[in-house]
Amino acid sequence: TSGLEVTTEGGEGNRGARVGSGQRLSLGSSSLRLYGTTGIFPGTGALSKPQQGQREKIALYFGIAPQVVRGLAMLVTAYLAFVVLLASCLGLELSRCRAKPPGRACSNPSFLRFQLDFYQVYFLALAADWLQAPYLYKLYQHYHFLEGQIAILYVCGLASTVLFGLVASSLVDWLGRKKSCVLFSLTYSLCCLTKLSQDYFVLLVGRALGGLSTALLFSAFEAWYIHEHVERHDFPAEWIPATFARAAFWNHVLAVVAGVAAEAVACWVGLGPVAPFLAAIPLLALTGALALHSWGENYDRQRAFSRTCAGGLRCLLSDRRVLLLGTIQALFESVIFIFVFLWTPVLDPHGAPLGIIFSSFMAASLLGSSLYRIATSKRYHLQPMHLLSLAVLIVVFSLFMLTFSTSPGQESPVESFIAFLLIELACGLYFPSMSFLRRKVIPETEQAGVLNWFRVPLHLLACLGLLVLHDSDRKTGTQNMFSICSAVMVMALLAVVGLFTVVRHDTELWVPSPTGEPYAPEL
Repeated sequence: TSGLEVTTEGGEGNRGARVGSGQRLSLGSSSLRLYGTTGIFPGTGALSKPQQGQREKIALYFGIAPQVVRGLAMLVTAYLAFVVLLASCLGLELSRCRAKPPGRACSNPSFLRFQLDFYQVYFLALAADWLQAPYLYKLYQHYHFLEGQIAILYVCGLASTVLFGLVASSLVDWLGRKKSCVLFSLTYSLCCLTKLSQDYFVLLVGRALGGLSTALLFSAFEAWYIHEHVERHDFPAEWIPATFARAAFWNHVLAVVAGVAAEAVACWVGLGPVAPFLAAIPLLALTGALALHSWGENYDRQRAFSRTCAGGLRCLLSDRRVLLLGTIQALFESVIFIFVFLWTPVLDPHGAPLGIIFSSFMAASLLGSSLYRIATSKRYHLQPMHLLSLAVLIVVFSLFMLTFSTSPGQESPVESFIAFLLIELACGLYFPSMSFLRRKVIPETEQAGVLNWFRVPLHLLACLGLLVLHDSDRKTGTQNMFSICSAVMVMALLAVVGLFTVVRHDTELWVPSPTGEPYAPEL
């Protein structure tokens, strides 16, 4: 009788699980191969044939089969979830488009041309950013770095993001928005090139460049658009939210497509996990070239960084609503940063297709955004405060699920994947709710300063969480990290209850009439 061995091309040795005597099961991120082998049980010559057959049956049913079932279940669940989520999003968006009458902004040819000039550059930048997301952790793992070393790389990226984020607005205003967008394409291209190196210091430099590029991506492009919209083209300011609402939707779509593209290039180009990073470089080069060719330069009067932070701190301390909102944001988004780090090591050992998994996450987030629009529509008229509370509750429940599904020796990858999808669905509800509440609670002139103070505890908590994981035992570290995140989200839930108590009679924080101006969900 022939035994069975499950393996995958290029599977790392440290992923192999000893099964029976002399048999190894290796499940990587590529598709499974099942084939028969003979003589895989050493010493079976001393046993009779019936004994050998009985031993092989025991190994098959109790050693290999459960692992194979879990691996195949992970693959089937990933692709099925992707298709179902994508179909749900498509159905909701088509029904919304049929029910929505064309607005005045959408019928203005000059405005549409201006939007197109902005979108063709901005969407290329976003696509290049998303293309790198599914395989970042996998790449470091492919270079044989330990989980603690990978955690330090992530901490370096987070630290550079917060440091450059504090000065990004001033840098963009001084350098010029167009030049800043070109600088983004250059620094992010260099960041991608560093991924070719297996030197740890070079990868640390790449993470620092990635932090600078992220800060420029989420400051320079939007600042350029707003200045051109108001100052150069003199379009109504009321049309700005419509542009960013559409950008937020297509940002989700680009993320879904980027996940599928990353899976394709990683599996078929032959370069492994570094392929998506190399594929992003032409998109970044095209971003810089189009910005140079079709965009004009604009500047803005700089406000002293110290004055910006001082004004933000005064606003934060003088308004309890702002303080509670900042607490919720810091706690919630720090947990999301840790989730971004942990999802790959939780799912990848079970044969999860990382690109498809990532696309499913983004489709779940898009579904959450669509549900937000439906919930705040005229038919249901729920308030963002209610949806913010629901988002936090969903994440608390999901983290409790993950605490059990990542228990050492009793891992359940399908349950973990479902919990991750719920977290992304909650993010789709959370970000537009938080964006709406921030615009209503924080004065426009103080938003930059207040957000700087929000970012500091947010990234500090995320860095501390990753460092705790770095110092913990690998077998229990992931489960312990999800337990800590559960406790953090319970604190966020208490802050939500406190905010709800303060603002429950505040009509200023209610959604305006559905016929009013569109909101702009956060990207």
